[in-house]
Amino acid sequence: MLRSKIVSVVNICAGHGWPVVVIAAILTVLCGYYSAINFSIDTNVNKLISSELDWRKNELALDAAFPYRHEIIVAVVEAPTSELASQATAELIEKLATHSKVFKSVSEPAGGAFFSKNALMFASLEQTTAFTSQFAQARPLIQVLVSDQNWRGLVQGLSLALAGVQRNMYTLDAMARPLTMFASTIEDAIAERPASFSWRELAAGKSPTPSDLRRIIEIRPVLDFAALEPGEAATRTIRQVVSDLKLDTEYRARVRLTGPIAIQDEEFGTLKENAELNAFVSLAFLVGILWLALRSAKIIAAVLISIFVGLAITAALGLALVGSLNPISVAFAVLFVGIGVDFGIQFSVRYRAERHAMDDLHVALRNAARHAGVPLTLAAAATAAGFLSFLPTDYKGVSELGEIAGFGMIVAFIVSVTLLPALLALMNPGGETEPLGYASLAPVDRFMERHRVPIIIGTAIVSLGGLPLLYFLQFDFNPMNLRSPKVESIATYLDLRRDPASGTNSVHVLTPSPAEAQRVAEQLAPLPEADRVLTLNTLIPTDQDQKLALISQTGRTLEPAFKAAARPAPRDAENIAALNRGTDMLTSAAGTQNGPGAEAAKRLAAALKTLATGNQAQRARAEFAFVSPLRTALAGLRDSFEAQKITADNIPSDIKVKWSLPDGRSRVEVHPKGDPNDNEVLRNFARAVLAIAPTASGGPIAILKSGDTIVHAFVAAGFWAFLSIAILLWIVLRRFVDVLLTLIPLLLAGVVTLEICVLIGLKLNFANIIALPLLLGVGVAFKIYYIMAWRAGQTGLLQSALTRAVIFSAMTTGTAFGSLWLSSHPGTSSMGKLLALSLVCTLAAAVLFQPVLMGPPREVADH
Repeated sequence: MLRSKIVSVVNICAGHGWPVVVIAAILTVLCGYYSAINFSIDTNVNKLISSELDWRKNELALDAAFPYRHEIIVAVVEAPTSELASQATAELIEKLATHSKVFKSVSEPAGGAFFSKNALMFASLEQTTAFTSQFAQARPLIQVLVSDQNWRGLVQGLSLALAGVQRNMYTLDAMARPLTMFASTIEDAIAERPASFSWRELAAGKSPTPSDLRRIIEIRPVLDFAALEPGEAATRTIRQVVSDLKLDTEYRARVRLTGPIAIQDEEFGTLKENAELNAFVSLAFLVGILWLALRSAKIIAAVLISIFVGLAITAALGLALVGSLNPISVAFAVLFVGIGVDFGIQFSVRYRAERHAMDDLHVALRNAARHAGVPLTLAAAATAAGFLSFLPTDYKGVSELGEIAGFGMIVAFIVSVTLLPALLALMNPGGETEPLGYASLAPVDRFMERHRVPIIIGTAIVSLGGLPLLYFLQFDFNPMNLRSPKVESIATYLDLRRDPASGTNSVHVLTPSPAEAQRVAEQLAPLPEADRVLTLNTLIPTDQDQKLALISQTGRTLEPAFKAAARPAPRDAENIAALNRGTDMLTSAAGTQNGPGAEAAKRLAAALKTLATGNQAQRARAEFAFVSPLRTALAGLRDSFEAQKITADNIPSDIKVKWSLPDGRSRVEVHPKGDPNDNEVLRNFARAVLAIAPTASGGPIAILKSGDTIVHAFVAAGFWAFLSIAILLWIVLRRFVDVLLTLIPLLLAGVVTLEICVLIGLKLNFANIIALPLLLGVGVAFKIYYIMAWRAGQTGLLQSALTRAVIFSAMTTGTAFGSLWLSSHPGTSSMGKLLALSLVCTLAAAVLFQPVLMGPPREVADH
């Protein structure tokens, strides 16, 4: 009955070609228009998991309470010195703040007046004691540098330092590092290289860490959610401001953007990067393969038009079903072309074979429908079942792809038995003069028939023997690894992740009150997997009375120095005289001594002498390298002695709101200990935190829970797909053995695919795991074609026209998957790679193993 219905449909469409084509054209235009005005893509990979899961609800609740965490662009400012970084950051914040229509707020989380004035309060009591003592003794030097910020004052400051050596307060060797720093800066200025000096590094007595040279700016942009890249306008404005301020030349600063908004926008940019080129190359290969398979421009045109119409209908249907595409479901177009073209090739090759047997267009179309209709129907239904099996799972990314692709397979089938025959009837391609099979493969057919049992046993030994490899199959469910590390936002994020203090891998707990937040923090603090636990109370330092006493006392001591009146600027001749005095002092201090201190003094003396004999521009350039950061360092030092006692009431509201809300809800932040790039470290950290705070959320918990969710989704989907396909096969084939003959090669292809993944080090991830259910859909389609031909009594399957259709169908599908492989997006590329691998295994199982497994056909009369 099914066969007769399909034959009737094909016959009607072929007999009424123009009405069918006109209806298809109208549908295509309407669907194209709908897709154009409704197209949207959400590139946030965190939304690939259902929001109905408990851990996702916790995540969303935290995001709703503290939206600043995911609605920001993070500008990372890096410069050669701490002072240059501070100067560039201050200028950038000031300028960005004037763009109130583009940015809701611009702030430096670890900067601003609050942290600048209270820096010593957040240090340990020992550190504060050492710092205040150091600068109390440096009052004469500070006074000189405040009042005389030029070469005269710099050399006078140097003389004060050398006087300490003369009074045996410290050795000349102890001054080797600062003297070398001075010399290096002057040498760079003389050589017209970029020159910079850090007074903060000088005071610290050690080389700066990367975080010392980095400043973080949090920017809350006004987002345009109607655009594919909601933060594009904000990002463009930031980059323009950075360019206008010339931060790269004025402060040698580099500004990079990251954060949720920048990452999401660049994710879309990566998805579309080279998309047009890849599509063009794939289309060219597709046409070439179709030519090899069909050898007729008219048939190829009919197939391509059918695919285009089906794709337009599927796109509109998909957008109507899911609303917005995601980084995985966006691949539906490639899958539709790759798999949908199979139906067109199968029908067209069968039509060509029938046209060769009887050179009559309409008879050939009817016969093609009679012989290919049922296998195509079963293949389409099985493929759709494989995709639709993901609908009930919690993996929303693949669930939506399965929904679109599943219905797309039905559309592809309908188009193949309606529009394609109509187009072929209208175009009336020429007859076939030669058979379509591969007669040259007859010896291979005979070899496989003669050695059937050894081939089956050998295949079983190889595939089953490799099963232990599956123990080493790796799953990487860290969403950041699906993104391109070459784009700025991700590269910057990965740099920040190396700094434990950045909090990029932190976990957060939303609590109902500050008291509960403190209780949870005290429970989490002893965890060996936790590095730091932060709450609002973390901003209230300990030992405040002792620290304030030290700060206040030192501040009073330094107050006259900070208020010293500025001396009149020296003339150039006075600067030269000062440089010469400095040369003489250093030469005298070094004397005939050896050692690092003496060598550094001689080096600096030579640099000062060269500067004194050089031109005024050199002296000005070198002076600026010292004086510009000096002003920044002195301003910060002055601020640090204005500290006040900190309480929960006087913490600035823009800082407090990031930790506690007016209704009392408070946030606890926990940082992991260990390698931030090791997923297992993060998973163990997540387990430890969840054992104490089950409502915790954050990146490590998402990695842990999403991995569990995805594995469960694929186990469930695999089971339902396998069961539905098996039931479908039973309904059509009505023989248990025939069902097994179809499914066993399918399972074999799946096992071998995973074994090869282990051997080549290909990890399963959020995106490429879609290849496994697709393997069921594509694989069962190929195998159905063979089982139906075998049941019809056909022999020599390898040399038949069917194998021609299957091989070229696989090649076109492989071309589509290859376009994914070439994508600049790592997730999409890994999807294409695993799809291509699974396709090769599926094709080998269908063409080389299934005919051997089936053996000689039964008598046709049995059916």
